[in-house]
Amino acid sequence: MSNAVVQDTRPPASAPRKGSLSRRGLPRWAGAAFGAAGIALGCGIGLVFGLDSKVQWGLISAILFVLISYVATSVVENKRQAKDRVATSLVWVCFILALVPLVSLLWTTIKRGSKALSGDFLSHSMNGVTGFEPGGGVYHALIGTLEQVGIATVISAPLGLLTAVYLVEYGKGALAKAVTFFVDVMTGIPSIVAGLFILTLMLMFELKPSGFMGSLALSILMMPVVVRSTEEMLKLVPNELREASLALGVPKWRTILKVVLPTAIGGITTGVMLAIARIAGETAPIMLLVFGSQLINTNPFDGAQSSLPFYIWEQYRVGSDASYDRGWAAALVLIAFVMILNLVARGIARWKAPKTGR
Repeated sequence: MSNAVVQDTRPPASAPRKGSLSRRGLPRWAGAAFGAAGIALGCGIGLVFGLDSKVQWGLISAILFVLISYVATSVVENKRQAKDRVATSLVWVCFILALVPLVSLLWTTIKRGSKALSGDFLSHSMNGVTGFEPGGGVYHALIGTLEQVGIATVISAPLGLLTAVYLVEYGKGALAKAVTFFVDVMTGIPSIVAGLFILTLMLMFELKPSGFMGSLALSILMMPVVVRSTEEMLKLVPNELREASLALGVPKWRTILKVVLPTAIGGITTGVMLAIARIAGETAPIMLLVFGSQLINTNPFDGAQSSLPFYIWEQYRVGSDASYDRGWAAALVLIAFVMILNLVARGIARWKAPKTGR
């Protein structure tokens, strides 16, 4: 009698085939399908009931998207996965809700600002051009913004960086706590308060309005942002890197300069760019300290200057169609200015970041 054992190579009856619905799992494209179904149903409900507002259409679509995701996942999978799907759907809805006003603002600025934006607009000032007639440009305001923001950055970035290094690497006791407290307080100071502070100094020392005075007020607003962002980035640097450098006999100052700062340079640069974006749109300090001007003034230490935010407010105040077009074009230039700064900062951060091997 043979002792050979015949093996059954057939798969178990309960084993589901790959890709079949018997796995009770939704495919990867299910979320997109639920979103499309929610949008279609929301638009249909809006048309049937005659809802004019597109905001209502969007809210109905978002609610239906979450409900469809929960019901379908509960039927096909289970309630635990359905709750997870609902959480994911809510995250997507919040992301889209945050993205819609940003895209709408950008599209409106591009659509309306492109009417007056041209080479002449970027290379001419408002000298000899009245507010009600077309023509003129933004060159004088662009020069003012570049100089004022540049001087504020030169003042605030080193001071903020050194303050953050002190708080993270050296700060202990009551002094560090006091510095942290005042930095937090300065973060919420309104721009008009910073302008009034510099204005008081101008009156005390009998100084004249200039772009430099505006830069001092902008530096007050910029410095706490640089300190807080740099401080958080330095805290993310692993202590093992510091300990390894100190164990090799490297002085602490050199460890900070060669190890800590290069490791956190990407986050530090991003924080500085956020601070620049925060002050680039300030108008109140410029109105108090710089006064604005229709002429080109390349000397920030002598005489009144303009800036892009002040120029936008100035053109809006005129109230003519030509001034509105110039205001929207200046807003588009300001957005492009901040975007270019961010792109340059990201390039510098990637270039200066420490190289990692495999």
